[in-house]
Amino acid sequence: MGIGAVLVLVTGQITIPGAIGAIKPDVMLFLFCMFVVGAALEKSGYLYTLAYRVFRRSDTGEKLVFSLVIVMGLLSAVLMNDTLAVIGTPLVLYFARKFDIPAGLLLISLCFAITTGSVMSPIGNPQNLLIALNSGIGNPFLSFMLYLGIPTIVSLVLAYLVIRYLYRREFPTGKKLIHEEAPPGDPGLARLSKVSLILILGLSLITTAWFFISSSLLISLPLIALVAALPILVLSPRRFEVVRTIDWPTLIFFAAMFVLMQSVYQTGVLQAVVDIPNAAVPATLFATSLIISQFISNVPFVALFLPAISEGGLPLVSSMALAAGSTLAGNLTILGAASNVIVVQNAEKEGETISFIQFLKVGIPFTILSSVVYLLYFSMFQS
Repeated sequence: MGIGAVLVLVTGQITIPGAIGAIKPDVMLFLFCMFVVGAALEKSGYLYTLAYRVFRRSDTGEKLVFSLVIVMGLLSAVLMNDTLAVIGTPLVLYFARKFDIPAGLLLISLCFAITTGSVMSPIGNPQNLLIALNSGIGNPFLSFMLYLGIPTIVSLVLAYLVIRYLYRREFPTGKKLIHEEAPPGDPGLARLSKVSLILILGLSLITTAWFFISSSLLISLPLIALVAALPILVLSPRRFEVVRTIDWPTLIFFAAMFVLMQSVYQTGVLQAVVDIPNAAVPATLFATSLIISQFISNVPFVALFLPAISEGGLPLVSSMALAAGSTLAGNLTILGAASNVIVVQNAEKEGETISFIQFLKVGIPFTILSSVVYLLYFSMFQS
């Protein structure tokens, strides 16, 4: 993305003011703040305290894998799947080593959980955020939950069942587990991280409730993220260390992506080759998102495609189809979502990995099954 952005600038395909204007400050602010909260959770050790409290009742291998899929899926709807990819990888590797469970099984479970769970929230992943901020959705929290909540929960259960069947020889059936609480390494930063999590959840709920009263958005998504990150940025003596270790490459990726995709959009090539009216049909849009995201990844696809199909206004169900299709694309191949790549990269640093074929083995059947679930659910809103 960086090379592409530099090339379009050097060749004059986009001007410097045009490039600066293409970078969306609200998205960049949101990502930065969410990454701050994620880094603080990991560095403080509060992540492992939370893990004990959440997973301590998972006293068998089956319960642990099921809880991992459901809990990580639900958390990704709050903390963003890329953030969960960063902080979840060391957690599942910790479980793998502590309980002698195959690391590949838990890494696969993490990938499918955080991708699938992130579908049902406007802050679950970057492409959903782009859709929520740029497609005119009145109350993004309520809309995403209404259209995508039920099929996402069903799909998370399906993910567990598919993984359990395909990994039946390695699955830790009947394995007894004993959990031990690990106190936070930095109690001060842990308290601030806890406050940040409460702020994210609380402000999201307040914003949704307010919409029922006034039909307006009380607090924007970037502002929710900023308020949540402020306790860490203002009060923690480790603020500079936290900021220094956030996922800067992903932030650079997004800035470069906005420049490159704006340049491509200005050429009119996409508008010329895509049948825009038909492309906005929910089922077509879902399938298009799922397929094309395998070649350019889901976030660039949404950044490029959304302006073209939303010029004349996009029906809400079509916006939700775009969110679901582009996100579920990450379940088909490793390259379909940045969160998959983050998990694989971080796991390889610890001497573990999952192969492309290993991922595809689960990805093909699960993507087919979950796609059927979402498309059937969308059909209810069109009938």
